[in-house]
Amino acid sequence: MLLPVETASGAEKQSKSMLISAARAATLKLANQRDAAVPHAPVLIRGGEAFDLREALPIADPALDLGSPFKGPFKAEAINWQAEAEAALEIARIAGILPAFLIDPDNAGEAQSVAASDLESWSDTGNLAIATRARLPVDASESAQIVAFRSPHDMREHAALIIGRQCGDSVPLVRLHSECLTGDVLGSLKCDCGPQLDSALHAMAAEAREKDGWGVLLYMRQEGRGIGIINKLRAYQLQDQGFDTVEANERLGLPDEARDFPVAARMLDLLGVRTIRLLTNNPKKVAALEEAGVSVQERVAHQLPDNPHNARYLATKRDKSGHLLT
Repeated sequence: MLLPVETASGAEKQSKSMLISAARAATLKLANQRDAAVPHAPVLIRGGEAFDLREALPIADPALDLGSPFKGPFKAEAINWQAEAEAALEIARIAGILPAFLIDPDNAGEAQSVAASDLESWSDTGNLAIATRARLPVDASESAQIVAFRSPHDMREHAALIIGRQCGDSVPLVRLHSECLTGDVLGSLKCDCGPQLDSALHAMAAEAREKDGWGVLLYMRQEGRGIGIINKLRAYQLQDQGFDTVEANERLGLPDEARDFPVAARMLDLLGVRTIRLLTNNPKKVAALEEAGVSVQERVAHQLPDNPHNARYLATKRDKSGHLLT
């Protein structure tokens, strides 16, 4: 039985083993751990004493490292249920919780089976469908239309904003924008998400106004590049301790890039869009959409000025994630 450390409650729960990611195991400096070249692979650890919740949470959450610097000793053990362990870590990411589990803990209630096949319905984009659409006047375009998408197997509801008149012969300007509560809504200066969103909408409006073209903004419900708002804020805590965005995600045991590009491709397909001009400075996004079946006719540069709060973030995207300057 696997019990997520973050959702567990009750001081009586104890476990002899924990399941964590290889990246987190590397942070804990396990002397006999497996090679952490695959940072999101599962690692099974055993302590000298059973883990209770008070001890387990600082092991799972690196944002608590400064307050709980001494951990261990731990021993890494072989996993005889590798596929299920990998599925468990991925399910944790999807749920937006820390990728750490107590193994067969005492007094944990009735067991629920975990199988690698549990992820199949989640990743099946064929179930995504248009739920509804409506006219939505926005600052960039008073004639914009919003289209909402939903899948019976996914609680996330994505949306597309269409600016200009959709024409089958015209290749639209498309922006794939992942949800960012802090940037899009609260005006955070730690990232460039809010300005990118606003700039993209106005670029599409100019395309419609000046060239009789049109544009599509795909607004994807995948906060923090797919790790969720809580884990994104945990990463912010680590950034305040001196780590960059990539390092922070690795210390959390989470991928730096976990966005669902096949869902974006399915949304475009449902809109009748096969070929696009993609507004991005990320070549990996172009490659991911093409792999998902979208023909990217052109990459259109989308660069905005930095500020004192996000300069390192943008430099990390350039230096570690391959983003272009133009």
